[in-house]
Amino acid sequence: MLLILIAVHLLSRESIAAPLPRSPDARATTDSCKDIDSCRTLFSVVWGCLATIFACTWVSVHPNVPPPKQSRLQLFWRRLKMMFIAMIAPEVMVGFAARQCFGAHELSKEFNFSTPHGMFFCMGGFVSSDGHPIVTREQLEDPEFLKAIRNVDEEDIKDRSKGDAFSKGVALLQGLWFTVQCVARVHQHLAMTQLEIATLAFAIVNIFIWLLWWNKPLDVQRPIVVGPPTQPDTEAIILPVQLPRLDRFLRAIDGIYSDEYKPLSSLSVPSFWSIPNQFNEHGGALILPGLVGIVFGAVHCAAWNAVFPMLPEMWIWRISALVITVIPLFALLMPLDVITGRLGLVAQASGIIVVLAIPIYIAARIILIVLPFAELRLLPASAFVDVNWSSYIPHI
Repeated sequence: MLLILIAVHLLSRESIAAPLPRSPDARATTDSCKDIDSCRTLFSVVWGCLATIFACTWVSVHPNVPPPKQSRLQLFWRRLKMMFIAMIAPEVMVGFAARQCFGAHELSKEFNFSTPHGMFFCMGGFVSSDGHPIVTREQLEDPEFLKAIRNVDEEDIKDRSKGDAFSKGVALLQGLWFTVQCVARVHQHLAMTQLEIATLAFAIVNIFIWLLWWNKPLDVQRPIVVGPPTQPDTEAIILPVQLPRLDRFLRAIDGIYSDEYKPLSSLSVPSFWSIPNQFNEHGGALILPGLVGIVFGAVHCAAWNAVFPMLPEMWIWRISALVITVIPLFALLMPLDVITGRLGLVAQASGIIVVLAIPIYIAARIILIVLPFAELRLLPASAFVDVNWSSYIPHI
């Protein structure tokens, strides 16, 4: 957390890149780098950013257990959609990860099993012998199901994961190392590209996701069968409920499915399913993502005075950065009725604003993804100068 605050402070205070030594329409090159060992290429800049973004989205996303008999293409497409959501609205993933993390801890204390058991339960990892998910407290209170889940070895759960602590640690270190590099560049008054600033925002947000999902198995494709068969509902067996697109997006934010989802008439859990818990009931599903969303937007706003190729691009960046910073502020006001115990006009108005602003927010996020790549056509010369790490080593 201290590293994050330092990065935002330094960026906001000293991120003004050196003026271009030539006219704005002339491409800056590496001619200011006299020593080849102290220079970096455009390819190395882009490659480092893309590698970090990939680790921050593809590797950090931990989907719930998918429906049975999914092809490799379907599983890939499912993961790709979650990656897209993580890029457009990373705070949604933070809220999802937090709900499952706190839910797993509550279950482990309430029913006396390990946190990995609780996390596997929250992600739809346990099913009855006839294939229906065991994902509600009512099902867990059944002595047969509870005993069967407790008898599952924790190592068997970890074995279902396609990633271990080492692979997750490598991805986490990639994000931390990129953050350290950005702090060092600002400290040495070296220009940062907008792509690096956008990547830094991803790295900071995904540190929270990695930590919250540390105990969640990665990319599990088959559940563990426990307990006796269940009595299915009279309804037809269906895949997780398909809601309208906007409603589905709101469910992804707050994780509340009310009566739409019924485990006994399904073969898997919804993509953003997690068992209701105290964290969710006290507004945490909106408070934590709201705070993380503000941090995410603040990192983009820290590049307020950075050098842009054209004036319109600078204002487009500033407006988009303000949009993704301000909208999460209203999300923080939405749980006021939950916290105070009464329905307030401020909470109602904030909820309406957030719902209406979703298309604007998505448009701003897409702009902040595309614009950094367009900005690479014209960079300050100091953007190609590498960090002098020797200055941080004590010497005489």
